[in-house]
Amino acid sequence: MNRHWLTWIGLAPFLAFVLAFEILPVLTLLRSSLTGEGGPTLDNFARALTPTTLTAFTNSLKLAVATAFGGTLFGSVVAYAIVTSHSPAMRHAMTALANVAANFGGAPLAFAFVITLGSTGFVTLLLGYLGIQLYPDFRIYSITGLGIAYLYFQTPLAILLVMPALLGLRPEWREAAEILGATTLQYWRRVALPILAPAISASFFLVFANAFGAYATAWTLTGSDVNLIPVQIAALVRGEVVLDPALADALAILSLLVMAACLLAYQYFARRMRRTA
Repeated sequence: MNRHWLTWIGLAPFLAFVLAFEILPVLTLLRSSLTGEGGPTLDNFARALTPTTLTAFTNSLKLAVATAFGGTLFGSVVAYAIVTSHSPAMRHAMTALANVAANFGGAPLAFAFVITLGSTGFVTLLLGYLGIQLYPDFRIYSITGLGIAYLYFQTPLAILLVMPALLGLRPEWREAAEILGATTLQYWRRVALPILAPAISASFFLVFANAFGAYATAWTLTGSDVNLIPVQIAALVRGEVVLDPALADALAILSLLVMAACLLAYQYFARRMRRTA
């Protein structure tokens, strides 16, 4: 048996996993979203264009854009501080912390923010003792509070995505720019940022998709108070107000199109990043 067949045999479990848990569920969603009582129809997609679902899409897009922008910007700054640290122990500790924080989400993260910044959270009470009243002007159970919670895992994810590109910046490039008379601002504007731009753009689109599809944190923290697409889909499947799985499948397909566009953009900038490296 040649190496070609051994490679395919080794990939067989992975291909079976992708077929069972990614391709077949998407095909099932697509068939259900295009099927009505009388056969094939686009009625489910037409019913998805209601003010409630359009508001949900708008809120989800705003939340994803804001947290992706904030996470990428703040994460890039923190990543630069990590890679330029002179302490190897500090670099390893901060990288490990980013790895942990990037995977800390869902219900545990929501409960952590409730006991921290909730109406009776310890930070809220501590600020109250200092004369600073967060409530009622601020609520962790609002879309603003949800954005703060999202930044907790968006920022470390951006750190991990941007850090390899920052490590690829060669000191010789900065030395050459300085020898030619460039200032620090000119070096960043004309040398470093054009090199880092594909990595930063790829990070933005990946964390955008990460926020757009997040459900557990949003539901645990705000319930149905914040109208988001994942919350709408879950409500239609569970039948909290009305049981309508076909409409939920149509919303899921529309969400998949948004996610697919983000992943294509990520792949485009990731290829440019590899060519730059």
